Amino acid sequence: MDHDALDMSTDELPVSEWESIEIELLIEGLYRAYGQDFRHYLRSSIRRRIRNRMCMDGVATVTELLGKVLHEPGYMNKLVNDFSIKVTEMFRDPSFFHSFREKAVPMLRKLPEIRIWHAGCSTGEEVYSMAILLQEEGLLEKAKIYATDMSDWAIEQAKAGKFPLKRMQAFTKNYLHAGGIKEFSAYYTTDRDYATFHCSLADQMIFAQHNLATDSTFNEFHVILCRNVMIYFDPELQNRVHKLFHDSLSAEGILALGSMEYLIAPWKQHYEELADGERLFIKKL
Repeated sequence: MDHDALDMSTDELPVSEWESIEIELLIEGLYRAYGQDFRHYLRSSIRRRIRNRMCMDGVATVTELLGKVLHEPGYMNKLVNDFSIKVTEMFRDPSFFHSFREKAVPMLRKLPEIRIWHAGCSTGEEVYSMAILLQEEGLLEKAKIYATDMSDWAIEQAKAGKFPLKRMQAFTKNYLHAGGIKEFSAYYTTDRDYATFHCSLADQMIFAQHNLATDSTFNEFHVILCRNVMIYFDPELQNRVHKLFHDSLSAEGILALGSMEYLIAPWKQHYEELADGERLFIKKL
């Protein structure tokens, strides 16, 4: 073997390897400068969002992007917002909400108060979905729904309860398949472009910024929903978040994951399935 081949100069590194090094430096820079921790996010997801931001802003290299993050006020928030996953819709996976209505609601009726945490709530579609479900079941007034996301921008959007009118047809279909019992349009008013949900739904909501990678528990909850968020985390961060949720759940509390997620060892032994075929689990005593 030619030993000189093993001593490849940096000039000969493939473009993809250069990019990987730059991405690691960017992620480390975000953490050291701002405490924004993406070190345990899957690189494939991060890479896509970095490339998209570079394309939108005409940035040639990841190193140049890092310079903007470190030296341009507000640019860090723009990039962090890109990293925040915003794939959501009202009553997403209607069968999940139907099962929640059938299996979880009877348990919640027995409680004098209900505390729910939507972790990674994005722009709030599923938070309003839960509020509607609870209102139809006569439980909203005794519930507090804590909705958190790492993105301040997403939190502000969620607070507004305002969604594109063109999405209402799909949301209505989801609502009906989820077991909705009213005219979905009764829950919002419209203008030319947007549907704004009634502020009475938000009376029981508390929105706040929270980062699952770095922040700790802040209450004891009867229900925690974190749906298709951890699919972007590596195993180490998934384990941290599962511990956070387990510590935050009350006895016989309910954990709801996304359709693409599973309980991982060793946490699966601490839960029992609440609904066949859905990612609804009850914490063992």
